[in-house]
This record gives sequence, structure tokens and C-alpha cells, in this order.
Amino acid sequence: MDKLAGHDGASGPVFVHRMRVGWGDCDPALIAYTGRIPQFALDAIDVWWKVHVGLDWYELNVDKDIGTPFVHLSVDFRKPVTPRHGLECHVRLTGLGESSVRFSVDGWQDGALCFEGRFVCVFVAARAHKRMAAPPDIRTVLEPLVCAGQA
Repeated sequence: MDKLAGHDGASGPVFVHRMRVGWGDCDPALIAYTGRIPQFALDAIDVWWKVHVGLDWYELNVDKDIGTPFVHLSVDFRKPVTPRHGLECHVRLTGLGESSVRFSVDGWQDGALCFEGRFVCVFVAARAHKRMAAPPDIRTVLEPLVCAGQA
């Protein structure tokens, strides 16, 4: 079950998305396939949008003509992710520019940090594929959620 984890010290609100890692997520080394790690993080960010903004990426694109394609992502791996334990993705909104949104997603299993990810997306008019400023109604929701001191 997902939850708002409240505040993490001075870093601001943390959203925790819990998921199951299955056998089909693994590679021959019996750990989560490397390509699945960003997908886990992106799934958590998508749920973050739904919880905080009330719209997931599909709804933003189809119903509002607002796209948020990613222009950057990086992931540092700390420990293998396996099906042995549930995966918790801790999502923080770390920055909000004129048209950009920055997130951090840290993946935890059984109390151990497994990966740290940084993700940047930009607002675009979905059908036209043209950059746009963050819509005022969405900006109003996002601004108080930005975690100070996170990059």
C-alpha cells in the first residue's frame, strides 16, 4: 500500500510506493534485471502524480493534453533488488522549474538502500510536442511539495 510517509527530517514530504518484485523481473543472475530498476522508479513517480495532482500520466496526456517526457535520468545501484522482499520506492519532488520537474526515487528492500535515482521531466503540450510552462493549477499543487536541500 502506498502512503505519504510524512517528513524525512528537513528534506520535506516523502511518498512511499510499495511494490512486489516478481520472478519475471529478474535476469539469469537471479536479481532484478537492470532495465527494470528505472521502470520501478517511473511506476512510483506515476503513482505520485495520481496521489498529489489527482491525475496519472495517462490522464494528464489524454484528458489534459499535458505531457511530461523525461529529459534526464540517472540511477546509482547500491545493492541488488530481488523477489525475496517487497520494494519500497521513496519519491521526493526535488525541484520545480518554469517547465521542468525533478524527482529523486530511492529504492529500499528489507531496510537496505538498493538504488538512488534522479529524474527530470518537462511539461509539453502532448499533441503538439511543444514545451510549455507548468500549468498554474499544477504548479500551485507542486510548489509546497518541493523538498528543500535536495538535488
